[in-house]
Amino acid sequence: MTKNEFETGTNVVYPAHGVGKVTGVETQTISNMEFTAYVVSFERDKMTLRIPINRAKDAGLRSLCTQRDLDRVRRTLKGRAKTSRGMWSRRAKEYESKINSGNIVSLAEVVRDLHKNVDDPDRSYSERVIYENALDRLAGEVSAIESIDITNAVELLVKTINDNRPKEEDEEATAQSARVVALNELDDFDDTDEFSDIEENAA
Repeated sequence: MTKNEFETGTNVVYPAHGVGKVTGVETQTISNMEFTAYVVSFERDKMTLRIPINRAKDAGLRSLCTQRDLDRVRRTLKGRAKTSRGMWSRRAKEYESKINSGNIVSLAEVVRDLHKNVDDPDRSYSERVIYENALDRLAGEVSAIESIDITNAVELLVKTINDNRPKEEDEEATAQSARVVALNELDDFDDTDEFSDIEENAA
């Protein structure tokens, strides 16, 4: 018999739908086969799922993350956004895969990487939808862990990213300046060599 890991009233995370609450455990019989399932309610989606206990782990049903996991999320959000190249369709599939993985750090990576274009009026509709889905999913778990409403959770996440933005921009500006200086020095070096060649030829 499979162990009942989640008690009634426990908040859980289901990868495809985010945070839900176990409202009960039911035993059902289908095609003469009896199985026991968690009844999980997703209040925001107004939806209830029944997840067989013996398949719950494989389906990705898990407990809420710990504070240590949240620390990893914060570090991820404060990190430099990954610049992705290639076709958007392929990148979109990668982002969707991360969102549906159930891994909270992977969710944070999607939010961080797509947030940089949040104010871009030319951003595609699909990118905006993926960003908002990731942010909503991440905020839902943070809301449940910290016992705050989801609006405050969204504000907290966005603030975490934006508070680190000026530092990143300064670092990029410094790096750009260093590249310009290096190029100028290279040009000066090339000009000196060319001038020396002219003098040698003249001699």
